[in-house]
Amino acid sequence: MGNKKTTAFSSAVLAAVMLTLSACGGGGGGATGEVAAPPSDPKEVSGEIRVLTQRTDLVQNGTLQKYAAEFNKIYPKVKVKFDGITDYEGEVKIRMNTKAYGDVLFIPGAVAKNDYPKFFAPLGTTAELSKYRFSDKTEVDGKVYGIAQFGTANGFVYNKKVWKQAGVTEWPKTPEEFLAALKAIKEKTEATPYYTNFKDGWPLVQWTNNLGVVGCDAQAGNALAGAVSPWKAGSELNAGDTLLYDIVKQGLSEKDPTTTNWESSKALLGGGQIATMMLGSWSITQMQDAAEDVNGSAQDIGFMPFPVQKNGKHCAALVSDYQQAVSIHSENKPAARAWIDWFTEKSGFAETEGVVSAVKSAPMPATLKDFTDNDVTFFDRSEAKTATVNDIDEAAEIGLNKQDYRQKLIDTARGAAKGSLEDFFADLNKRWDEAAKTVGS
Repeated sequence: MGNKKTTAFSSAVLAAVMLTLSACGGGGGGATGEVAAPPSDPKEVSGEIRVLTQRTDLVQNGTLQKYAAEFNKIYPKVKVKFDGITDYEGEVKIRMNTKAYGDVLFIPGAVAKNDYPKFFAPLGTTAELSKYRFSDKTEVDGKVYGIAQFGTANGFVYNKKVWKQAGVTEWPKTPEEFLAALKAIKEKTEATPYYTNFKDGWPLVQWTNNLGVVGCDAQAGNALAGAVSPWKAGSELNAGDTLLYDIVKQGLSEKDPTTTNWESSKALLGGGQIATMMLGSWSITQMQDAAEDVNGSAQDIGFMPFPVQKNGKHCAALVSDYQQAVSIHSENKPAARAWIDWFTEKSGFAETEGVVSAVKSAPMPATLKDFTDNDVTFFDRSEAKTATVNDIDEAAEIGLNKQDYRQKLIDTARGAAKGSLEDFFADLNKRWDEAAKTVGS
């Protein structure tokens, strides 16, 4: 499963990872500013393209080759080859010091946003790509350099059977109600109410993806681009991190977080030994599969929004996965762009995977039926100021998109690290605001 996990959360986890890559000049058919435009006649598009992917599982089991066969029914003269890479970030950042890094690739988190024009061909203007979600994530000077593979909603994946055994049949509307529900699970069932996945670490980053749910605010991420004390009382980050702190402080999570195991946790949640975990909606199908594997039922797996409401409704943030891009050095840009457009709009990949299509007009996946049936408000969280926010985050050495600071938060809550929650937030605010003054907004 590891590769599937990386698909869904890697963009969020790696967004803050910055490194300097040597700039590549135009050449080999690529030139700075040359647009990889959608081809007008499929039958005139030809050439071989190499598609880089971290989904080694889909390469090995032939799934991607089946997609390519469907693509060839429309684009018969294009040959698609896949290059599955286990250590995608590590390997691709090395390849990008040359001109040979494929024709189509996911934009590595290691590439600074302002450097996109050095490595990728523009796909069009912001207006031209407005039919896609998350296009501002890769927009530089009015041009878009990537199209999201898909999006994911954020919330809690949970075992409905366990929650029902505890007498909780409605989604909590407040953090207090959520904590009360976890206490009921602890008292009335044998399940661990909440599982942090502390040891693997990356699931802790999923909490950052709740930015905006308190105020149902698509601009919540952009609002961090300045000396704004992000953890002040009433803020988005304060709400999420306070809830996580309280869960651990009140003994509602696993006894020893240093021994958690991601792979095992899926079967434990599917079988009812764990009640709840904070994850993206990409995880739903995995938990359903795990439930079936341990003689449970896929119907036991539910997904609930963060326990806050605005105007009587829950809100859920939609965030982008990896963005598909065309190498500036590709000699077959029309074919590369054809693949991206077809895969995004026609392949059915998002529907099969149970994730949110990057196409705004597409319906929500069946995995989010509980959300749509209960009138949850979805919003695409803007990432227009992601580059500035990442710069501040890096200068402050906090790591909004890394696991370390929330591991320290959990250690503080369980008494393994000294200090209070108030002191913890005060330190984060001070570091953030001081860094913001050096970076600018």
